Amino acid sequence: MSKTENIKKDINFNKNEDQLRLMVSELKQRWNKVSEGGGKKKIDKLHSQGKLTARERVAFLLDKNRDQIEIGAFAGEDMYTEHGGCPSGGVVVVLGYVKGRMCLVVANDATVKAGAWFPITGKKNLRAQEIAMENRIPIIYLVDSAGVYLPMQDEIFPDKENFGRIFRNNAMMSSMGITQIAAVMGSCVAGGAYLPIMSDEALIVDKTGSIFLAGSYLVKAAIGEDVDNETLGGATTHCEISGVTDYKSPDDKSALTTIQNIVDKMGDAQKAGFNRIKPTAPAEDPNDIYGILHPENAKPFSTRAIIDRLVDNSEFEEYKEGYGKTIITGYGRIDGWAVGIVANNREVQKNKKGEMQFGGVIYSDSADKATRFIANCNQKKIPLVFLQDVTGFMVGSRSEHGGIIKDGAKMVNAVSNSVVPKFTIIVGNSYGAGNYAMCGKAYDPRLIAAWPNAKLAVMGGSQAAKVLLQIEKASLKAKGETITEEKEKELLDRIQGNYDRQTSPYYAAARLWVDAIIDPLDTRKWISMGIEMANHAPIERSYNTGVIQV
Repeated sequence: MSKTENIKKDINFNKNEDQLRLMVSELKQRWNKVSEGGGKKKIDKLHSQGKLTARERVAFLLDKNRDQIEIGAFAGEDMYTEHGGCPSGGVVVVLGYVKGRMCLVVANDATVKAGAWFPITGKKNLRAQEIAMENRIPIIYLVDSAGVYLPMQDEIFPDKENFGRIFRNNAMMSSMGITQIAAVMGSCVAGGAYLPIMSDEALIVDKTGSIFLAGSYLVKAAIGEDVDNETLGGATTHCEISGVTDYKSPDDKSALTTIQNIVDKMGDAQKAGFNRIKPTAPAEDPNDIYGILHPENAKPFSTRAIIDRLVDNSEFEEYKEGYGKTIITGYGRIDGWAVGIVANNREVQKNKKGEMQFGGVIYSDSADKATRFIANCNQKKIPLVFLQDVTGFMVGSRSEHGGIIKDGAKMVNAVSNSVVPKFTIIVGNSYGAGNYAMCGKAYDPRLIAAWPNAKLAVMGGSQAAKVLLQIEKASLKAKGETITEEKEKELLDRIQGNYDRQTSPYYAAARLWVDAIIDPLDTRKWISMGIEMANHAPIERSYNTGVIQV
């Protein structure tokens, strides 16, 4: 059992703590803003119609005083500004409990363009369905949407990962036995009308809910028929005439209560059987994480000290402690769940030959160690937790001659073929191929979250800015333009400013490269709920890496 790391709480610790707490405060302020959706006027309008907002519906549906996590809260942030913006992607997605049963809830936000689907809305809905499918958990749709946002229809309608994929997933989940319940609580038009009807059970709210392939104006234009929307596709029509919906509710709360009653009768699911014992809190104070981290990810810190503040009783059994020191691997528990942790070590290390190794860089020996450890976790059916703070793989002739590409490929292969659930937390840098090897979004982590100080990019800002500057200087020189020292500084500042903006965790969260930006103190909750969620999906294939170079 590794010893816990003693932390020196000096002036630097205090400075780090102050800055990280400011970052967490900013995170909460930004969440408060996006949680308002389309704003107070739109919310008031919804209330005047006797309807609850998307977040009010989710809050009423989910069990009180139980943990919950929100997926994609910052989706769409600072995107589509020319269209008025799309806070939270116009849809709220929350993992929580209904009558004690873990469920995923997807609620259209009618205060954002009447719940219309932007490209990011489609991506977020598909991510929600992916989570439900991977983990075999029930999904509940609270539908209130005007359909595809027509000015951007070319980016949401026809492609494989666009709007139509939603209905394909409905069909696939039904065949997999994953419960889907839909409540039509507002508009549900055109292609969107298929979503609730492809669910297992469909509810509709009287007078406010409606389902039709074409509204009354389009029906008049297309076939000349005069009919009002209520007669065309209201609750009475679909519950008493067409039989399209299964339950008619007088208001939002009644519909949500009916969903609770349906979920309450569901039988238990088969479990994967991941190991869990009674949870214990870390022996070391998790609040120390604020002071341990450097807010700009610029200086080394003790990764083991971070682990001590995440695992139960601060107990961590380190694997190959003296080998491949730029990656830390080992076993622990998080909220009672057994986990295997793969973490980039930010401290400068000496390898077995006494040579200095840069912290946060993956060397051949650390890649080799991580590959073996991942295989062991798959053998023992232990979920994997990746703590990313990586600047990439080591470069240079010595590394190339030593086969860094081969060793890196083995690690990527192991991550790709892992059959136990993977969870990724970006605690600092996430650069280049290091993002891939440490289970970035492309490698199917069941959940991936970033701390507020995280940075994601192909390389660090200063290095990338210098490369881009050389390219721009060559372009200007080719045009016959002279570049003064002042002009060069101006170009560098502009390039670095733009690049730094793109490395922000909020830029990543807006595009759903991560599921959320979280307070470091919420990390245990995210991992615990993630493993509980994954425990609903039995492992159906064995671990096999295929052909690799040894």
